[in-house]
Amino acid sequence: MPIDIKKLVADRLGENYTLHERHVNSTLVRVLRTIGFDKVYARAKGQYLWDKEGNQYLDYLSGYGVFNIGRNHPGVAQAIRDVLDLDLPNMVQMDCAFLSGVMAEQLLKRCPPHLNAVFFCNSGTESVEGALKFAKGATGRPRLVYLNNSFHGLTLGALSVNGAQSFREGFEPLLPGCVKIEMNDLEALERELSKRDVAAFIFECCQGKMLHVPHDGFLAAAQALCRKYGTLTISDEVQTGMGRTGKMFGFQHWNLEPDIITLAKSLSGGYVPIGAFVTRREIYQKVFSRLDRCVVHSTTFGRNNLAMACGLATLAIFDEENIIERGRKLSEFLFRELNALKAKHNLIKEVRGLGLMIGVEFREPSGIKAMLAWKAIHAADKALFPQIVVSGLLKKHRILAQVAAHGHDIVKILPPLVSTEEDARAFVNALDDVLGDCDRVVGPMLEFGQSLAKAALASKQAAS
Repeated sequence: MPIDIKKLVADRLGENYTLHERHVNSTLVRVLRTIGFDKVYARAKGQYLWDKEGNQYLDYLSGYGVFNIGRNHPGVAQAIRDVLDLDLPNMVQMDCAFLSGVMAEQLLKRCPPHLNAVFFCNSGTESVEGALKFAKGATGRPRLVYLNNSFHGLTLGALSVNGAQSFREGFEPLLPGCVKIEMNDLEALERELSKRDVAAFIFECCQGKMLHVPHDGFLAAAQALCRKYGTLTISDEVQTGMGRTGKMFGFQHWNLEPDIITLAKSLSGGYVPIGAFVTRREIYQKVFSRLDRCVVHSTTFGRNNLAMACGLATLAIFDEENIIERGRKLSEFLFRELNALKAKHNLIKEVRGLGLMIGVEFREPSGIKAMLAWKAIHAADKALFPQIVVSGLLKKHRILAQVAAHGHDIVKILPPLVSTEEDARAFVNALDDVLGDCDRVVGPMLEFGQSLAKAALASKQAAS
């Protein structure tokens, strides 16, 4: 008899953290329990989650940007059912599958005309790996340039162009020839490019970790320098793509013409993983340069029918439901209201980002008691204060957000593009309340921060 998934869920939902503690990532379980994120979610729809007890949560984390069209969209679910009903041949490998061809056609319709060749894979980090590999293969050059504080994935190649040191720790040395420069530093970029051995310059239009957006002229000037010295440009659109920044792709804010773009996350509709990188045909053919090299870069699950059906459904939903415009209007509302909140709370240093990638950075407050609490918390652990805010949002208001970057006082939100102004107002009011608690209730804030610090210290001691 086949497994009865419905019965399995009905009988055992709630064992989540015990199972993961025993068989998967026990460290993650300890973290989630410590910060109060050990919820058992039983249902999801659109921008909302419901726990086993029936409590509703506003999801402003979006699975790290996967759910631009919301969770469990019926249009994507129907596409999956249709594919299953057809009993199509899947992953024959020595063939050219129909749905992946149609998916490539539809994806390219949304891209600038100079991007005319697609490679499908399974994830964002795999799309970055492929982009780096194709850049090296097409140029014959060994080196890569990336930006400080960037995030491009956690596999070895992607990690080598990852500007966040906390992720690199323990895995170095990584790939040789990867050079980090500061955002907006054109002199440093030209210094590296002028050596004429750089295969590609990779960037995010809005950094996923620090939420920094380049100065208006930087990326256009960087592209011009890359063309001057024969270096390819890679725009990492894994998170900034698919409408997240208010345009289909982030690079369109500056009318750029990148040589390669990477995609994943919300391209999947939130069901079956799909990644892709899109490039110029001449770059593509420099890699697949001979008959015996027709599969020199390949991936087993990259063109599978379920992933392609999800991608096709997602693209159709974007058109039918005006997803990008809805997200753009919501972004305008959130930036306006959060900047108004900044005027009210001395704790808020800056509200920044692009579209619905929004970071709220905090600073040391001016009040004596609050300042002392701030210093005490940061003395215990530099990462604690934003976690206090995020935990407060979940505990008091049932809103999911995230700490943006390790060791920085930044809270990040990635609202689904389908969420409403009412949802946004609920988030702004909740943040207002949590920051008010930080101002008023110094003792509990410090107590919670100390408990997180003790848990982190205990974890370090256990690891050693």
